Amino acid sequence: MSKSQATDISLLLLRLVFGGFMIINHGWGKLMKLLSEGPIKFGDPLGVGTELSLSLAVFSEVACSVLIVIGLFTRWASIPALFTMLVAAFVVHGGDTIRDKESALLFGTAYLVILLMGPGRYSLDSWWDRRRMV
Repeated sequence: MSKSQATDISLLLLRLVFGGFMIINHGWGKLMKLLSEGPIKFGDPLGVGTELSLSLAVFSEVACSVLIVIGLFTRWASIPALFTMLVAAFVVHGGDTIRDKESALLFGTAYLVILLMGPGRYSLDSWWDRRRMV
């Protein structure tokens, strides 16, 4: 296996694992909370209101994560995902221990790598680029 192939497979795994876990373990519950009836109970770390805060978190953790998993608009999708993780780590858990920040920092690091490296060959972005070249 060439270094290029290994990089592309690594980027695919990074996108699938971190995007998938974000949807399953964090985003899906927030989406259900957003769609449920009754008052919304959610933090407002940026001072924009609880409903907008929850909506932005759902956009980042579900919509952007889906785009990251499939590799479509990947670099663009990683920006709100990274921003959300930075807010979680340094605003929501700002005064907490590193253990409480760990998950947000790990996800944030993965999203930063995806932002810098791109989605790799095994993505819809790459397929689209190859298709336009023909």
